[in-house]
Amino acid sequence: MQAFTYYVPTRRVFGPGTEGSVGKEVRAAGGSRILILYGGGSAVRSGLLDRVLDSLQAEGVAHFLKGGVQPNPLLRYALEISAEYRDKGIDLVLAVGGGSVIDTAKAVALGLAGPADTIENAFAGKAAAEDALPVGVVLTIAASGSESSAVSVLTDDRTHEKLVYEHPCLLPRFAIMNPELTYTTPPLPTACGTADIMMHTIERYFTPVDGNAATDALAEALLRTVIRFGPVALERPEDYEARSELMWCGSLSHTGLTGLGRPSDFSIHQLGHGLSGRYGVPHGMSLTILWQAWAETVWETDPARFARLGRTVFGIREADNRKAAQAAIGAVTDYFRRLGLPTSLGQSPIGTLSEEELTELALACSRNRSRTVGCFRPLGYSEMLAVYRAANRGTDKKTLEAESPERDCHQKDYDSSI
Repeated sequence: MQAFTYYVPTRRVFGPGTEGSVGKEVRAAGGSRILILYGGGSAVRSGLLDRVLDSLQAEGVAHFLKGGVQPNPLLRYALEISAEYRDKGIDLVLAVGGGSVIDTAKAVALGLAGPADTIENAFAGKAAAEDALPVGVVLTIAASGSESSAVSVLTDDRTHEKLVYEHPCLLPRFAIMNPELTYTTPPLPTACGTADIMMHTIERYFTPVDGNAATDALAEALLRTVIRFGPVALERPEDYEARSELMWCGSLSHTGLTGLGRPSDFSIHQLGHGLSGRYGVPHGMSLTILWQAWAETVWETDPARFARLGRTVFGIREADNRKAAQAAIGAVTDYFRRLGLPTSLGQSPIGTLSEEELTELALACSRNRSRTVGCFRPLGYSEMLAVYRAANRGTDKKTLEAESPERDCHQKDYDSSI
């Protein structure tokens, strides 16, 4: 194993009915007067929010409620919430929802712990913020793994840019993880969440550093588990085994565990942020749109790495590394299709883009040609544009809808599930 530092202090409370312990967890984390953030969809309709409030009341925890968090959460909204609750004596921020709510809660926790300009400065990279209020989570979607990470991602709706801030102070103190809370997650966010879990692992798997056998084995086992249970959750939404395995894999996939001892690539995430920020594409879908285009652009950097993925995860038996690599790329692509997700822009809600739009995406991702992304094969502006061009193919949106009525993947379902 290569050298690494690993620190994941988040307390996980996993299993049916665990939301009933949220009051005790808040108290243990030092909370007595808290701000609860939620999206406004399933947390209210399912009665989850009422159960959370009952648990808090039993522990004598005072609270404020704030809903309205959107998918691809906005920097502006985090700023508004921080300003609104700055003088309320908040001592903990509780996120009831998925990654969008959790990322917003982390930003608000930063804002409430520091000066009024803390959030903007941190996400713009102007000044590091090294303190935040404690954050707790009641998780409702198996997807982003934000309940286990020190990262918050917000969209600046003025520039359509996704901004990232990472610091250990953002690690949630606790995460309530009841897989039954994901039973009502509609098909689209279930599929997108499954893809996101996979890509959090794959983006750590493709690295220029060899010699981390245990890390590779953990990543491969996690991928096999997600591949097995993703379709089950779509076919049988109330299958506890499937939902619980996906929820735990989602949390493990973003703790850094599957990337220990090596740098992580995450170029697909960086490229996908442009699609989400500019066009509102669900995050997981942006990754499936770009996977094949990225892989076909970079696979010759290390065919053996792609071949290993194919053999250990998908059971590909081809002995030739180059042929096995191509088969692995196809296997991942086919799996995303099995989930009902697009694997190119033409199959997506966006449709194919103009050359001018592709150029704008590459310029934004490269910050006007001033940076590269990734480490497996670093991508500059020209390589980014090549990936976007390669993804700009496939069936147009109208044809896709006509040919694929069986998958009820509507944006309204995605919006209501956060």
